[in-house]
Amino acid sequence: MSHIVVLSGAGISADSGLATFRDAGGLWEGYDIYEVASIDGWNRDKEKVLDFYNKRREQVFEVDPNPGHHAIANLEEEFDVTVVTQNVDNLHERAGSTNVIHLHGLLSEARSEEDPDLITEIGADPIKLGDKAADGSQLRPNVVWFGEAVPMIQKAVEVVVDADIFIVVGTSLAVYPAASLVNYSPNGISKYLVDPSETEMRITSDWEHIQEKAAIGLPSLAKKLLNNR
Repeated sequence: MSHIVVLSGAGISADSGLATFRDAGGLWEGYDIYEVASIDGWNRDKEKVLDFYNKRREQVFEVDPNPGHHAIANLEEEFDVTVVTQNVDNLHERAGSTNVIHLHGLLSEARSEEDPDLITEIGADPIKLGDKAADGSQLRPNVVWFGEAVPMIQKAVEVVVDADIFIVVGTSLAVYPAASLVNYSPNGISKYLVDPSETEMRITSDWEHIQEKAAIGLPSLAKKLLNNR
């Protein structure tokens, strides 16, 4: 069974109604992103950070997966599919994708601020100042902030190296180390970029650029791949 690897970014979630950081010009729902998405910001004002992520978590559960998410999930009918996403929402899973690697964490999870491996599923529930992990430390969002390592990047590299078909959707490829994953895709495989705009990645002859939003471009691409199976 051929292995499809999908690298997804904020653009696919934007088609479900979730705001993206780059579109917000550095302000996200009225917050300076470096104040609420960095370890320094957390150390300065935990309550502010928790409030920001509680609002984001609530927003995620107010929207639904779009046709792009469902198209990726439907590919599992005929392909081995791995989704590598930069997004911290769970829209891929809610659409039916069963193998999702979250590079930057997951909003529906909390973790100990001392032990990154001590993770708790919280769904849409808020995290409050004083909520404790099993080790007694404050719970924090299980997301990767500016200034922190990306622990899943090596696993993602291993997945991309093994791809037979590689799809990049909804990402500017401007955020590293996630953007570097395209460099690990094998030569000679089918590669597709689904994005309405030009990206900072140089598109070479082995890439097919589908200049559509994820909710439009992915269903047509999935239909093509399934018909050509």
